[in-house]
Amino acid sequence: MAWINTVSYQDAAGKLRKLYDRVKGPNNNVDNIMMSHSLRPHTMEAHMSMYKRVLHHTSNEIPKDFLECIGVYVSIINKCFYCVDHHYAGMSRLIGDENRALEIRAALEIHSPKKAFDSKHVLMLNYARRLTENPSEITKQQIEKMREIGISDGEILEVNQVTSYFNYANRTVLGLGVHTEGDIIGLSPGNSNNPDDWNHT
Repeated sequence: MAWINTVSYQDAAGKLRKLYDRVKGPNNNVDNIMMSHSLRPHTMEAHMSMYKRVLHHTSNEIPKDFLECIGVYVSIINKCFYCVDHHYAGMSRLIGDENRALEIRAALEIHSPKKAFDSKHVLMLNYARRLTENPSEITKQQIEKMREIGISDGEILEVNQVTSYFNYANRTVLGLGVHTEGDIIGLSPGNSNNPDDWNHT
């Protein structure tokens, strides 16, 4: 499931087993991206804490399906198909319209979000792309342009944090050779009201 050694759920003990019990899904399934941290459980704990608070928190104002969309786009840009597969499934489930989800994915894959979104959402996705590809080229003017179209500073921060998180997750996956074999695609810690509930459903 990765290029480095990992500890299975069945072989886990102590703190690692407790963390696995917090993040597991059906049939004690632990996503491979989480299992890739198993030799250093404290990094899994940090990863899940950041992931839950950035993407799955009740205080976010941007709808969760669009935050997932940002994650899909960042992962497409980085060619991290592990994260594309997982988060496209999550986005599609939240949208509840397979044709709409396919339309969005097709637009993102050709880097043309305007084919699927209004100008407000296009600006957010363009910001995510630049932050992923060329972060030093972001200017104050790009932030001001988002403000002018009605994107609040808090929403800009949400886009910034989701984009930054997915760049971290993509590099974890790509740098360790994590793949989806054995995973249940699309599970997520959906209880946004409790940031410490990491159970994947």
